[in-house]
Amino acid sequence: MAEGCMMALRYGMVFFNLLFWLGGCGILGVGIWLSVTQGNFATLSSSLPSLSAANLLIAVGTIIMVIGCLGCVGAVKESRPLLLAFFILLLLIFFLEIISIMLFFIYQDEIDRYAQRDLKKGLQLFGTEGNVGLTNAWMIVQTDFRCCGVTNHTDWFEVYNATRVPDSCCLEYSDNCGLDNPGTWWTAPCYERVKDWLNDNLVALWIFALCTALTQILGLVFSMTMFCQAVKVETFYA
Repeated sequence: MAEGCMMALRYGMVFFNLLFWLGGCGILGVGIWLSVTQGNFATLSSSLPSLSAANLLIAVGTIIMVIGCLGCVGAVKESRPLLLAFFILLLLIFFLEIISIMLFFIYQDEIDRYAQRDLKKGLQLFGTEGNVGLTNAWMIVQTDFRCCGVTNHTDWFEVYNATRVPDSCCLEYSDNCGLDNPGTWWTAPCYERVKDWLNDNLVALWIFALCTALTQILGLVFSMTMFCQAVKVETFYA
């Protein structure tokens, strides 16, 4: 009976980590595709130019693939070192996620202020050579969220040194519409619009976070159970 349970656990862990690995491959593939086709798309930060959607997806996909590979091979071979490595890496990531969430809520106001300052600084790079990713990202954000600037549409006045905004701020897009009357521009701040969108989708975000945490906990339990069983078997036959 115990042997049957361990066999089921072994196959379950292999299947779990195979899906984990395939998911990592998919995320990595999307990241590489974004990097090749869109450049540094979604890079809004001037102080962290490498923090783009493509780079984040590549990093996350690679980490998931490595962890999934360790768990899958460790389960197939019942290798104690691989199972232990899988457990330690997954536990480390789990604790880092918890610490990051706690720090975010503790320093939320400071993070808000820093993010707004950094985004305003990034506006100065809009439309400049070598910053196509940042320019495209701002155009998409302002068009999709129907907003203009970080905290106000007047943020752009400092960029252009004139009463002007990018054409993506216009209620109805047309070439050089950012030079028209301010009454034809979006005036809502993009920072608040994005925060409102996140708050509106908070339930879905928490469900995703809980599902991720549950998956990680199951992986920790399965790997440690198999590791302990492998130790018992080796001790028995020693």
